[in-house]
Amino acid sequence: MKNGSLAFVSILICHVLMAQDQWSSSLVKTDGKNKLVYKADGRGNTIPDFSRVGYYHGEKTIPHIETVIKVSPGVDDQANIQQAINLVSTKTMNSAGFRGAVELLPGTYRIPGILKIDSSGVVLRGSGSSTVLIARGTVQRSLVLVGGKGNPIEIKGTRKKVTNVFMPTGSFTIELNDTKNLSVGDEVILQMQANDQWIRALHMDRIVERPGTQQWKAAGYRFQFQRKIMAINGLTITMDNPLMMELDQQYMESHVYAFQYPGRIKHVGIEKITFVSEFESDTAENHGWIAIQMDKVENSWVREVESQFFGVGCVALKTQAKNITVTNSRCLDAKSIITGGRRYSFSNDGQQNLVMHCYSRDARHDYATGSKVCGPNVFWDCTAENSHSDIGPHHRWAAGTLYDNIRTDGQLNVQDRGHLGSGHGWTGVTQVIWNPVAKTIVCQDPWVSGKNYLIGGSYTPLDGFLKGRVKSFNEGNGKTALNPSSLYDTQLRQRLKN
Repeated sequence: MKNGSLAFVSILICHVLMAQDQWSSSLVKTDGKNKLVYKADGRGNTIPDFSRVGYYHGEKTIPHIETVIKVSPGVDDQANIQQAINLVSTKTMNSAGFRGAVELLPGTYRIPGILKIDSSGVVLRGSGSSTVLIARGTVQRSLVLVGGKGNPIEIKGTRKKVTNVFMPTGSFTIELNDTKNLSVGDEVILQMQANDQWIRALHMDRIVERPGTQQWKAAGYRFQFQRKIMAINGLTITMDNPLMMELDQQYMESHVYAFQYPGRIKHVGIEKITFVSEFESDTAENHGWIAIQMDKVENSWVREVESQFFGVGCVALKTQAKNITVTNSRCLDAKSIITGGRRYSFSNDGQQNLVMHCYSRDARHDYATGSKVCGPNVFWDCTAENSHSDIGPHHRWAAGTLYDNIRTDGQLNVQDRGHLGSGHGWTGVTQVIWNPVAKTIVCQDPWVSGKNYLIGGSYTPLDGFLKGRVKSFNEGNGKTALNPSSLYDTQLRQRLKN
């Protein structure tokens, strides 16, 4: 046999062995046409489609925006940069909705206060590691604030009652009492207002107390999922994103209404900048707190940035940040005491956001969500080293987060945190941990409203902070070659292909 034939046979054998090593989750498989197929549980819940997140749901590539004005380091860097941002903010938008970029030339810029972007279509760009913004002084603050103003405004005459008694997680459709004044393309809010029965069913009215513990109150749990109507068929509407928790009328009164949000801005980018905070000691608290904070903004991005020595983190996406992509960024070496409210390297309280290809070192909650977070949201292909606490939903119920290929030398937890914090309780539902690498993982199911999932990866499983909680569905710990290796990437590719 010729050498070439031997090589071919060797390659063929390797491919056969690799194929034999591959395995698929019992809940998500590929069919004969290589399409993902989802298995429903007894209530109809499936692992949902998480692909419609980030900048324009992944349907548009983040663009390069042409420079309008260049800034060099000078005597008053904060004033010079802010003046440039304000100037670009007055420019007429082009057909794509952008005004232009402020380009920070290589050098060190000293910022004693805050830089603000509050207009659509503005990009702030540096040259990578050679463009350094120093957060000077002894004041806690976010160095760059991005956002508009106001809140969603309900359009009168569009509020409709959801008539389904129950709809499972993963469903794209719901039924309304009528669809008058609603149209395909409308931006709507699916509002789910919790009642006292839900609080009791979760046992969140009887958290074992310590000083400062706050029992949950139903009035404080109003979930507002922002969606778009894709189709109307009689009284049934189809939404662009699926349900991220069970719609169960015994626990939540649900409505849909169209809204406007004139104060929210879009098309803002922060890219290729190194942010550094001054600090007095490793446990100092009086210095830069967050490098970039975004709120009341949509279809925007942060890419190729790095933060060093901030007390909290690199990027914080607040409640009204939507369809933001944070990519290829690093959060390094926080300076603070190591306790609550500090060291959240990449945090997300918004919805339909994507954090991918990021790295964190010496943080506590490296990739985390907060209270009453409405998904879908995705953390994909991210790494944390020297982590002092856990990755995951942090407190008071996040609905619909995918932790896809997360690697950490610390913990990854989805659980009832009980009285931790001020009574954090159940951290979330439809939290999907896919192909992780972690030191330890806790994954529990809440008593009602859906399930959580732990599939593939390598970790030591733990029971969690509180005993008597139900372990979530889990399979494949220690097994390699999960197929698909990335749920988010596969879901996105298949959707865009179709």
